[in-house]
Amino acid sequence: MSHSMNREMTVFLLGATGYLGSQFLVLLGRKRLPLYIVALLRNVTVEKEAKLKAIYGNLTIVEGSLDDAETIQDQASKAKYVINCANSDHVGSVEAILKGLENQSAANPGDPPLYIHVSGLAIVNNNTRGEYVEPEKITEYTDVGFSLDHCPPTNPHQDCDKLIAAAGVRQESPVRTILAYPGWIFGVGEGITKTTGAIRAFLPVFSQAGYAGTWGPGYGSLSNIHVKDCAAGLVTIFEAALEGKADEGAEGYYFIASDAPYVPHREITAVIGDTMFSKGAYTQGGSKPLPSTITDAFGEFAWICMGGIHRVNPQRLKKLGWEATETKKKSLLESLTEELELATKEIHNLA
Repeated sequence: MSHSMNREMTVFLLGATGYLGSQFLVLLGRKRLPLYIVALLRNVTVEKEAKLKAIYGNLTIVEGSLDDAETIQDQASKAKYVINCANSDHVGSVEAILKGLENQSAANPGDPPLYIHVSGLAIVNNNTRGEYVEPEKITEYTDVGFSLDHCPPTNPHQDCDKLIAAAGVRQESPVRTILAYPGWIFGVGEGITKTTGAIRAFLPVFSQAGYAGTWGPGYGSLSNIHVKDCAAGLVTIFEAALEGKADEGAEGYYFIASDAPYVPHREITAVIGDTMFSKGAYTQGGSKPLPSTITDAFGEFAWICMGGIHRVNPQRLKKLGWEATETKKKSLLESLTEELELATKEIHNLA
């Protein structure tokens, strides 16, 4: 493959070394599509570049962080396809992407660029503060007919997603937009980052407390999806978009979730607690509610994510023939012990 900047075949990828982004890159590489990847990467090293190119050979790195709006806007103005697997709630980078894509669209009338943004299903969470709720009282959402107006305006992801949705329906300098919504992503990945950011974020908090804990009583629960299935879902959506078969714009909402049972956070944290206690890392096993001195520091965002509940019925991906095959092989709870081992090492390597 040649390393030339051809708008028609160029993908600008954010989050290429992350948990989902690098797994996406692994699976995209196996498709052997004639695509050229431009990856945004901060603190570039020879080692990081070598790892990325080992996953996907036809790739160039552009150095920068999500705060480098000028760099992001410039790259988004040149690549026909932008895929954002980085921080879903970084407003500045999303604005820069959309501005670059708007400029590109204006320069190419009738041939708008594509933006796939990975958001999250916490957008449909109810804020039950970790309390138990009778199943029949929980609203179920489906991605067919979904609109951001169906969700509480203060829920996570709304700020960025509204900007993207607006770009996808405007008449002047339009952008082909797709918003992808995974639930709790779990499992050991094949990419550069092997474990979910949620566990890597939890472990230092739990170490501070001396035990694994929950927001409130811990009955909050999310749909779950193996990282390989989630990345495969993204590849399926992208391929459908390349072929002009994807739902986009006003219909461009894709829930990426499995049919696996919903797992309350109290069960996830109990496994974490028992595992880390057995290693001598915590003063007690199991799980119990975290004190307000810890939970308050994370604000309402964490209460909605970790103390909330959602129930979803994903339909769009299934229509494209996608199935959550890896999720069926090993459940979230069965995967946790291996994930904890690797997450502990990744945290140590980052320190």
